Amino acid sequence: MTDILALDATDLIAAVGGARLSHRAVAEAYLDHIAAREAGIGAFEFLDPGLVLSRAAALDSAGAAGPLAALPVGVKDVIDTCDMPTGYGTAAYAGTRPAWDAPCVTQCKQAGALILGKTVSTEFAMASPGKTRNPWNTAHTPGGSSSGSCAAVASGMALMGFGTQTAGSIIRPASYCGVVGYKPSFGLLEPAEIKVLAHSLDTLGLITRSVRDAALIASVLAGRPGLALNGVPGTPPRVGLFRTPPFEAAEPGTLSALEHAVARIKAAGGRVVDIDPPADFIATHDIHAAIMGWEVTRALAHERTVLWDRLTPVTRAFLAEKAQIDAPAYDAARAALPRIRAALADAMADVDVLLAPAAPGPAPEGLGATGAPVFNTPWTVLHMPALSLPAILSGGLPVGVQVIGRVGEDARTLAAAAWIEARLDAPGAAP
Repeated sequence: MTDILALDATDLIAAVGGARLSHRAVAEAYLDHIAAREAGIGAFEFLDPGLVLSRAAALDSAGAAGPLAALPVGVKDVIDTCDMPTGYGTAAYAGTRPAWDAPCVTQCKQAGALILGKTVSTEFAMASPGKTRNPWNTAHTPGGSSSGSCAAVASGMALMGFGTQTAGSIIRPASYCGVVGYKPSFGLLEPAEIKVLAHSLDTLGLITRSVRDAALIASVLAGRPGLALNGVPGTPPRVGLFRTPPFEAAEPGTLSALEHAVARIKAAGGRVVDIDPPADFIATHDIHAAIMGWEVTRALAHERTVLWDRLTPVTRAFLAEKAQIDAPAYDAARAALPRIRAALADAMADVDVLLAPAAPGPAPEGLGATGAPVFNTPWTVLHMPALSLPAILSGGLPVGVQVIGRVGEDARTLAAAAWIEARLDAPGAAP
């Protein structure tokens, strides 16, 4: 008998497509596992087993399997769904029922995926934590804001979770939870009908068990078959070790993860060279803060003026800080980006991808904060594709490394990340 829960997304889709498994069998296996794990982790904001089983039965009755057949998906609660509540991570919108599905949800349904439920997000995908705990140690944060999706995949309760990133909300929690987080090039996946924070930063991405799963799913959702991987690439990528400023924020666990990755890449015949950050690269943090501050203040105008008293103190403090950015600061930040992009392009001239920290260290203890995005914001504001790959355990908690590629070179970046992933011998699923 097939162990459904042991299959990765690529193999599960193939099994259902080949009529070796039914959609209902997959649905039942995952719902049973959720029933056993969810109470201790709290990854889901909404879950309706009857709805999942009804969808599985309809797909089996249709007699055809789509390109994402029976893929068990968690949808972050800032993404609109018409048959499930969308609360945007806040009590102020609890129970809201949009009249539509976001395009990414519609695409999943059309491709035969099983939408399991809505996964927990921080309030408006910002800083105020939800109920989710880290599956590796429930006394530690899972990160934010894609906490529910990362925890669901890490604990085997989903094979893919949608995440969104405006600062570090895919890469950081993926590192904390020991899963693959893929933040594509800006705009590769359609972000419509997702709660907007910053229109020039918000990026829809994927949380999966493996790089090949992320590549397959992205190839379907983006309509770009060339993103999919046919096995692990045989040619090693040229890797640039990039000590993202302020590198002093890297804790011993992250330093060890980078050292481990470099050693494994070199042992497998790969080439790693040091890349000196451009002189003004540190400015990307202030540039990101200015762009996000100006845009989020306007995107959440209704919440700031009408719903203010119903927001958490953390969110109110976050929005009050962001509102200090004025138009000249915003314009100056945007004007500075081309210069930094050009300098980084020169620095990357002889490498395929960068290898950099994914997070300061393992997930911090406590559930009152979600960790710092200090190693993520540059790549978000520069619109570059990035993946967090599980690398090591530090103090019993996962620590990832980040692989970053050039804008628009997602296929090349995914291939390089898959090659590196295969050499890392990373820790397995959360206990």
